[in-house]
Amino acid sequence: MTRLKTFLALVLTTIVICTACQQGMEYDDSPKANIQALWDIIDKHYCYLSYKQETIGLDWEHIRGEYLQKVNTKMTHEQLFELMCNMLSRLQDGHVNLYAAHDLGHYWNWKEDYPANYDEDLQDDYLGDDYRIAAGIRYRILPDNIGYVVYRSFSNGIGDGNLDEVMYYLRACHGLIVDVRDNGGGVLTYAERLAQRFTNEKRLVGYICHKTGTGHDDFSSPEAEYLEPSKGVRWQKKAVFLTNRSCYSATNTLIRDVKECPLVTVMGDRTGGGGGLPFNSELPNGWSIRFSACPMFDAQMNQIEFGIDPDIPCAMDSSEASQGRDSMIEKARTFLNTK
Repeated sequence: MTRLKTFLALVLTTIVICTACQQGMEYDDSPKANIQALWDIIDKHYCYLSYKQETIGLDWEHIRGEYLQKVNTKMTHEQLFELMCNMLSRLQDGHVNLYAAHDLGHYWNWKEDYPANYDEDLQDDYLGDDYRIAAGIRYRILPDNIGYVVYRSFSNGIGDGNLDEVMYYLRACHGLIVDVRDNGGGVLTYAERLAQRFTNEKRLVGYICHKTGTGHDDFSSPEAEYLEPSKGVRWQKKAVFLTNRSCYSATNTLIRDVKECPLVTVMGDRTGGGGGLPFNSELPNGWSIRFSACPMFDAQMNQIEFGIDPDIPCAMDSSEASQGRDSMIEKARTFLNTK
């Protein structure tokens, strides 16, 4: 399925999810009804309940009783919000967010429970004072003739013209480092545009499923996702993508895709995950809930919700960092300089 067809299918799914809350069971605006409505939305539309029951022992039915017992009619909206966020955190999903006028509920343990393996000041030192900027990308040529590209967020756009200029400028380099550490995601289109610069042929990179009903296992047949080669300037030499646990969502998908490209090596830490495309619904009190509704897989049909392992694991060395050296960048340079 093309990205456009996938997008249209997801839009239709979003409409179904939002209208189902209004056309199905009626809820009042009491704390108990809001908790029940939130539980029902996740129960009917969240895409990982069976998978997380299998992997982390999630018992969503038990959680309903547990949290309904904690509700009382005199709760403030802050207390209700905290209770809801605690319930949602049991899903262990960074794509699950609760939006209220006074706060944003989130789950960040997918990165906070792990080493950072990133130092922005050190990264800036490697970029130096003479780096170039092409939309969301910063880039330069390191002294050993290795190209160094930093993309900190896919919320910052990149166009094909920008990528043509970056690839052309770095063409004489004998290797390329693409540093996406701490890139928490953003627009999937920008991640795909970058990945397309590393393949010369159409490649199967993964699969996606869509919810077809309210049962935990009601999904469409897996639909193949392909990475098409860019029509612009493409990289033809060895490349290393540097990752850490803060690579999430669209960045997680980027790593899934480039791992299928023969000249790319992924180095660093396991990514943070975020394999489900997120959607939104609304509670009786007007708060919004975002959740994962469509699971994505790699080319071997493995789940990517909990992250993707690197080809070559490596981590930041604190002793080297104290001397102004990023050991992960240095390991990538050594790898690219070895014939």
